[in-house]
Amino acid sequence: MSFLLFLDRCIGGACRGVLYVTLTVVFLILSINVGLRYVAGTSLASASELPELMFPWMIMAGVVLAAQHGSHIAVVMFTQKLGATRRWVLAGGSLTVAALYASLAVAAWPLMEIAADERSPMLQVPGSVSVWALMLGFGLLSVVTLCKLPALWSSAGVQEPDAEALAHGA
Repeated sequence: MSFLLFLDRCIGGACRGVLYVTLTVVFLILSINVGLRYVAGTSLASASELPELMFPWMIMAGVVLAAQHGSHIAVVMFTQKLGATRRWVLAGGSLTVAALYASLAVAAWPLMEIAADERSPMLQVPGSVSVWALMLGFGLLSVVTLCKLPALWSSAGVQEPDAEALAHGA
């Protein structure tokens, strides 16, 4: 297994872990809060803050996983019409997308420093926690895009079988 494939799988595993944990914790917090409101007429003071803090992590983990599966941003109609230049266009597009994601990660740094001074009312968690999710997510999107580049380059010249050939069992 190549290093890029290993790195891509590690990123996918980490993002799935973040997604499972955040979804589970948010579901439990909201369920407990609803139960407390129904039974005792009260609620947890931090029940609204924790899901707010976890939401950016959950979203960015999902976006990175979508990018890994090619479901995030794809425009295939144009590239399917290209012949031999297809791999160059796809590679150039991937490099551009990776650079843009990396620049978004870098641009989030000053926001993180600003948000670090803000604290959540109940838990006193710095606002930079949410910006870290964005910064890390954009960085991982850049890495995932670069990890897919060798496979894209090697398979870009291979023509997809057309629907008619598949329908006739060819």
